[in-house]
Amino acid sequence: MSLISFALTGAGFILIGSLQSLLTSQSNKLNKLFHITLSIFTSLITLSSIVSILISHTSNDAVALPLHLQTLPISSLFLIHSLLSLFLPFLPSPFLNLIIAFGFAEEFLLFYLQRKDPTGIENRYYDLLLVPIAVCVFSTLLQLGSYQSNVPKLGRGIGLILQGTWFVQMGFSLFSSNFVAEGCNLHLVSKENFSLRCKGHPEYHRARAIATLQFNCHLALMVVVLVGFYSFTCGKVEDLGRKTEGLKYTPLGAEMHSLESSVENFTLESDDDEEEEEKVKDGDAGSEKVINGVKC
Repeated sequence: MSLISFALTGAGFILIGSLQSLLTSQSNKLNKLFHITLSIFTSLITLSSIVSILISHTSNDAVALPLHLQTLPISSLFLIHSLLSLFLPFLPSPFLNLIIAFGFAEEFLLFYLQRKDPTGIENRYYDLLLVPIAVCVFSTLLQLGSYQSNVPKLGRGIGLILQGTWFVQMGFSLFSSNFVAEGCNLHLVSKENFSLRCKGHPEYHRARAIATLQFNCHLALMVVVLVGFYSFTCGKVEDLGRKTEGLKYTPLGAEMHSLESSVENFTLESDDDEEEEEKVKDGDAGSEKVINGVKC
């Protein structure tokens, strides 16, 4: 069940992060879809936390109860943010961003302070998870200021996607026998109380190195996807710009028609013609003087 829960949680983070990254287009329909998806996802996590708290309270699980008591306010903050954005869209965006900033900060503290077994390899996975959470915190704080660029939204979306892929990786690395580091075994006390312990000191360091290598592979995958997406988007924007610039030109037939009309009205006057016209005018003036004179 833990592998399924980690995989579903990771898939939800990937979906929300993808929608958050696409929000840079400032589409109202996409913005509404993002908050609907976020409200559904956070509602499921909140409901799961409440049910787990009730079950842990009856079973006297000393680890699961505090863990879900910390998870519940985090999911509640994101749920409040999504509901306010849907039903009260006139609220100022700094106020809404402040809510999710507190949510990301609590999530950071949750995984930073989660040390159920100091010798367990799972702590290394939790430490690496702090990197994308810190990116989300920084991007949200950057959006709280007067920074009006779409870079904070894109950074937060990347952080959410990386959280999702790393949740899926943690599920396979901790709960799948095919992906667990060699020389290490999973000690499962309850659904939330588990530890991945190694036989000796060399196996422990090798498992930590494998976790770091896996995280580097996730970062490399994110870079490749982002470069490909950026190239595709730039190509589409460039094609759209060419089509828009093409509409600014007048049709070729209209230009030829205006050129022909200007040629018909065009006359070429030389200096000889001007001199002849002046002579004719002078002759006419002289003849008038002779006719009116006495010498005639």
